[in-house]
Amino acid sequence: MADDDLYRLGAGIMLVNGDGKVFVAARIDNPEDAWQMPQGGIDECEDPWTGALRELEEETGITPSLVERVAEHPERLRYDLPDEWRDKLWRGKWKGQMQHWFLARFLGSDADIDLETEHPEFRAWKWVAPSELPELIVPFKRDLYRRLVEDFADYL
Repeated sequence: MADDDLYRLGAGIMLVNGDGKVFVAARIDNPEDAWQMPQGGIDECEDPWTGALRELEEETGITPSLVERVAEHPERLRYDLPDEWRDKLWRGKWKGQMQHWFLARFLGSDADIDLETEHPEFRAWKWVAPSELPELIVPFKRDLYRRLVEDFADYL
């Protein structure tokens, strides 16, 4: 098995509003006070941008018409799950996730955000300064978030 086969393929969006703040949300199933950007798995044969938009809408109610693509990270970024989480998530099939990341501008208003989706994943949301992102996420994703903030800095 190739090393890449050990990672679930996913996509995420760093969604920025008109004030230059980034959207983050707190998961329902995470007891820690951790906040994350919208992200999730890509369906088989799904284009990464399409998957990122699908995940964004499923998690936040934000429709693709309210999102403008600004940039795509040139690399697929990975994180490894801590050992104690591996059997709990994805039935132990993957050791982590390898993700396509996009920077996008939010064209809507806060009223367009609705966490009460068909299958709610988040309990709260807020806008934060990009520099705050790495300290808000669970520790095992901090390096990935630092990299995104650094690599997308010219657009923020």
